[in-house]
Amino acid sequence: MKYQSQSVALYYFYGALVLFLVQVSAGLLAGTVYILPNLLSETVPFSIIKMVHTNALIVWLLMGFMGSTFYLLPEEAERELYSAKLALGQFWLFMIGALAAVVGYLFGIHDGDKFLEQPVPIKLAIVVVCLMFLFNCTMTMIKGRRTAIANILMLGLWFAVLLFLFAFVTPSNIAIDKLYRWWVVHLWVEATWELILAAILAFLMIKMTGVDREVIDKWLYIVISLTLISGLIGTGHHYFWIGAPAYWQWLGSIFSALEIVPPFALVIFCFSMVWRGRRDHPNQAALLWALGCSVLTFFGAGVWGFLHTLSPINYYTHGTQITVSHGHLAFYGAYVMVNIAMFTYALPYLLGRHPFNQRINMWGFWVTSSAVVFMTVTLTFAGVVQVQLQRVMGQSYMEVQDQLVLFYQMRLGAGIFVVLGTILILYSLMAVPKRAAVQPA
Repeated sequence: MKYQSQSVALYYFYGALVLFLVQVSAGLLAGTVYILPNLLSETVPFSIIKMVHTNALIVWLLMGFMGSTFYLLPEEAERELYSAKLALGQFWLFMIGALAAVVGYLFGIHDGDKFLEQPVPIKLAIVVVCLMFLFNCTMTMIKGRRTAIANILMLGLWFAVLLFLFAFVTPSNIAIDKLYRWWVVHLWVEATWELILAAILAFLMIKMTGVDREVIDKWLYIVISLTLISGLIGTGHHYFWIGAPAYWQWLGSIFSALEIVPPFALVIFCFSMVWRGRRDHPNQAALLWALGCSVLTFFGAGVWGFLHTLSPINYYTHGTQITVSHGHLAFYGAYVMVNIAMFTYALPYLLGRHPFNQRINMWGFWVTSSAVVFMTVTLTFAGVVQVQLQRVMGQSYMEVQDQLVLFYQMRLGAGIFVVLGTILILYSLMAVPKRAAVQPA
């Protein structure tokens, strides 16, 4: 660890990992309800379980991004954080707000659309947390060195926060309401968050491959340019069936089809940097997560997104298990994996240890990743059957659900392995062996 203020990232990393376990546990419970529909139906309805699952995902990913920023920004800016105390206070406010939201959900206190169900007071607390975060990071950048990685990272973070303000807009017209929702959700996960993803991966590539910063910066600019060009207008694939003008069926189809290009560029970027660097970095687990992130981002966000992004296809697949399969692999491949890559790289330095528990960490990688891929494939087949029976042949929703039980059973089995893999990952990152100190490369 080069800068003392980087230590605040520990709070965010550990907080994110705890919420990660909450998220996958809620997902496992939700998968169980698909098999046993009456399980906890009067105590904790499925809608609440799903709400905890999706909201815990968003919160822990954001917490991971914040911790990653507090770790890498001092090294990029070559100075301490503007205020480590402000970062620490921000963490506790964020964590308390997240726990309050979960407790509120359990008692039926929620509001808004999917992913944005937080009550208004919680949304306001999130805005305060984000403003504290942006002020701290922006002041750090102003007073320090400015690099391409730091600039792109902050651009993604600023736009992510500004777009969240549309979560407060809840018009009575459902078409307009959905329009604003996608300005938050889509422009997070398929635009601004991808800038954050690219910046973190670029930082890891510099640290672990030794390739010149100028080379990585050029690749970084290519990736984020492709992301913004395709992602911004590609939002139109969410406008197909909400009452928006028909020209969005053309614009949304063409530009969202181009969204497969940035993840492909990301794969080439990561593997070419590792090949070019030819550096045997001691933390092979972190390198595995970084490379795995680029590959599964390409398949989850790229290939599985492309499968149902064209409007004539989306007409049949929208809201089916095909959508669910894409969502699981895309979120895991892009944002879960980049966070864990950063945790795996940074924690040994933050704790003054050599890279630890790498074998267990790698087992966690393969168990979790294999389970998510199996789940994705299973849900894809379920979605194809659902489309044929429900959307083409006209069977009722519940009739079709009865015929998808086998797929849901396989999905539940995959979910068990996801939880087991998550436990391996948490153990590898939190159970620190006593070893000699090591300085950052």
